[in-house]
Amino acid sequence: MSVTICQSMGFVVSALGISGIIASTCMDQWSTQDLYNNPVTAVFNYQGLWRTCVRESSGFTECRGYFTILGLPAMFQAVRALMIVGIVLGILGLFVCIFALKCIRIGSMEDSAKANMTLTSGIMFIVAGLCAITGVSVFANMLVTNFWMSTANMYQGMQNIQTRYTFGSALFVGWVAGGLALIGGIMMCLACRGLIPEESHYKAVSYNASGRNISYRTAPYKVGSGYEPEVKTRKGPGYEEAPRSEDGRRSYPSKYDYV
Repeated sequence: MSVTICQSMGFVVSALGISGIIASTCMDQWSTQDLYNNPVTAVFNYQGLWRTCVRESSGFTECRGYFTILGLPAMFQAVRALMIVGIVLGILGLFVCIFALKCIRIGSMEDSAKANMTLTSGIMFIVAGLCAITGVSVFANMLVTNFWMSTANMYQGMQNIQTRYTFGSALFVGWVAGGLALIGGIMMCLACRGLIPEESHYKAVSYNASGRNISYRTAPYKVGSGYEPEVKTRKGPGYEEAPRSEDGRRSYPSKYDYV
């Protein structure tokens, strides 16, 4: 019962994590304009992985996508790739996990097969969570670096006012979602150990006795070594078999019979 609960909870937590990763990737507020030096402004800028948006004080919002790939920074494209890989692995892990649930019976599937599928889905969730956390952390590092560079340039040239960007809400959603996917994957791996049948831990070995050195006879039960010399009987023209007595024994002539 505990294995079923652990597996079901791992599936639910992982599903929430993958949903959060998808939502974080689609959100536009990965970086938002810093309003520390200019709290009152008519224009508010924020950017995402796929487009940049401008919101005016009147409530009108205009977004424009990135119409170039080569013009974007390499780290920015790496973040995109990590988030997409995390989403693909997470969705595949969910499909595998659905068929691996112990409460669902599909044909004559054995528990060992369900254990392997559970372990596979758990590894997929763990990798998906790590990809999401890594992608969000790389983007956050880019923001921190650009923020302090902009701040240094502003204090060196007091007349130049540059737009600085800080953490957006999508970063926090991505961190939480990656953590949930990671926890769900660990729970699935733990549930895999309870699904493995006990007899599968041991391999049966059969030993067959060699019949070359041991010979079995019906009656009497005599065991030979296999290397006994064969007894050959010679019957020639001058050979006569000794007569048998009434009790079945052979009677051989004595030396006095030839006198």
